[in-house]
Amino acid sequence: MRGFAERAGGFRPSAVRDVFEVAMRPGIVSLAGGNPDLELLPLQELGEMASRIIAEEGLEVLQYGSGAGYEPLIELVTEFMRSEGSHPRVEEIQMTAGSQMGLDLVTKLFCDPGDVILAEGPTYTGALGVFEGYQVDVRQVPLDEDGLDPAAVETRIRELKEQGKRVKLLYTIPNFQNPTGVTLAQERRAELVRVCREQDVLVVEDNPYGQLSFSGERLPSLHSYDPEAVIYLGSFSKVFSPGVRVGWMVAPPRVRKFLQIAGEAVTICPSVLSQRLVLGFMGQGLWESHTRRTAALYRERCDAVLTACREHMPAGTRWTTPTGGFFTWLTLPEGGRYATPRRPWPRRRQRRRVRPRHGLPR
Repeated sequence: MRGFAERAGGFRPSAVRDVFEVAMRPGIVSLAGGNPDLELLPLQELGEMASRIIAEEGLEVLQYGSGAGYEPLIELVTEFMRSEGSHPRVEEIQMTAGSQMGLDLVTKLFCDPGDVILAEGPTYTGALGVFEGYQVDVRQVPLDEDGLDPAAVETRIRELKEQGKRVKLLYTIPNFQNPTGVTLAQERRAELVRVCREQDVLVVEDNPYGQLSFSGERLPSLHSYDPEAVIYLGSFSKVFSPGVRVGWMVAPPRVRKFLQIAGEAVTICPSVLSQRLVLGFMGQGLWESHTRRTAALYRERCDAVLTACREHMPAGTRWTTPTGGFFTWLTLPEGGRYATPRRPWPRRRQRRRVRPRHGLPR
């Protein structure tokens, strides 16, 4: 057998997949993965809707579809994004098999081996897997309690350029960031986009959690400040279902066309049936009420976790206080001795899985 391509050396086992595989074992209570609670879904209604769609529209939804995506859902996405201050046109929307696919397409389209992608520190481990696969040099800018500091980003870009590096993208999760739970302050958003535009660095805004605000408040997307300088990644995985694998991208039309071509080379087209299920769920008026119930449940669980931290963590422990999403980031005091207990946990003898320190600044 011939040797692998050089880029294969950048492939690593998915840290996200590892977390999910452990989390699905019996007896595990996982605090590590970003799994939505699907028990809140109206499964009976969804089952009836899926049966009706296949019976009445099967010749269409079980066939190949457009490489750009299912047009009725695209039109709904354009309306959906208005709540974040964005007003994309149909020709700017590219449907994907989840936002992870969108991240792969953007990296493939814009980055050559050795190019630099700036990311938050820490950042989403699944993104690092994509970047490594394309032999990209990932550099990170630490977060504070208000997210990325635009001045720190500008300084880092200038330093890298002085070293002869080509900084192509800034990858950011501005809302309820994975894994810290931090949200980029509204007063920093326009400035961050301005800095990147002036430095000729494309912003990749990954927003899978933005709909899960505990208060219901939706901050303006980075895309809304400058649609030519930002590519937006959205997903239905965290509120509806990760199993249907439906997401979307927003990009200038000339860029979106290239993204479609790159996507067609891999998947031919996004799943029409999956897109139709999402459209049916949203079109029946189930989306808003389901999102509110889901966010309320996650807020309750977040409060329970933070209360447990206050009551049981050693002095000097710090943690973030998220206002939405799935995550908080806990920092234990330095110098302590920490180990996983060898004996079973008390009560119900359940084991816990906590995410390791992936995606830290470099």
